[in-house]
Amino acid sequence: MATLAASFKNISGLVRSDRPLSNEQIFQAAPSVFADAPHGSRSARYAYIPTREVVDGLRSEGFMPFMACQARSRIEGKTEFTKHMLRFRYENSISGDTANEIILVNSHDGTSSYQMLAGCFRFVCHNGLICGETVEDLRVRHSGDVLTNVIEGAYRIVGEFEQVDSAKELMRGIALSQGQQNAFANAALQLRYDPEENVPILPHQLNQPRRTDDRGNDLWRTFNRIQENVIQGGLQGLNRNGGKVTTRKVTGLGETVRLNRALWTLAEEMAKLAA
Repeated sequence: MATLAASFKNISGLVRSDRPLSNEQIFQAAPSVFADAPHGSRSARYAYIPTREVVDGLRSEGFMPFMACQARSRIEGKTEFTKHMLRFRYENSISGDTANEIILVNSHDGTSSYQMLAGCFRFVCHNGLICGETVEDLRVRHSGDVLTNVIEGAYRIVGEFEQVDSAKELMRGIALSQGQQNAFANAALQLRYDPEENVPILPHQLNQPRRTDDRGNDLWRTFNRIQENVIQGGLQGLNRNGGKVTTRKVTGLGETVRLNRALWTLAEEMAKLAA
């Protein structure tokens, strides 16, 4: 485990730690979690359960928050209600260099219901994966007994972790040729960029490892290399006029979830083909 100084990251709109986050730490990065009322655009039928109460309810069940972030808004007065995401796990649920997590997405402005997804956190790169279509995507509407439904949803996600672990082990056992790795990377580029617009980098650039631990030809490490390079950006490329550009980090919550789930599904499809 990293030292406390290395294990805590707090930037505008995001906080992450190797230790459970307090409400004060969450508030610094994602104040919309603590909105004390829904946005004024919501009708009287909107059942308002603040995410803060859900966080406390999940804590009481042993699910601790380790990451929180929120979306920005250009609309004046809406930042306090925007979409936010938290990642929860049991405090001692680390397995090797990864930990399975419950991902909670919500908003208080009507842009999102309570959405619950399965995820996997990699400590070696402090990068969070989100599992694809084969693992349940639970949505809880802002009506009825929201808190109970969210907690029940958390346990349903936990029940799917065995499937997540099986998928990881399968990927670790599949060796890919260089051509297969580049095919994976090319498909990932199509997910990230509109093919009719400029694609600034080449497939092989997505397959470059950022650290020694990610070197290897198995599907798991190939997937992790490509996922990190797609989401984190920072790769040198060319625009349509031949000028130098650097790929951007994916920061939008909706796009982050979409890309992560699509890349996981792509990895599972590659596993089927390779096997």
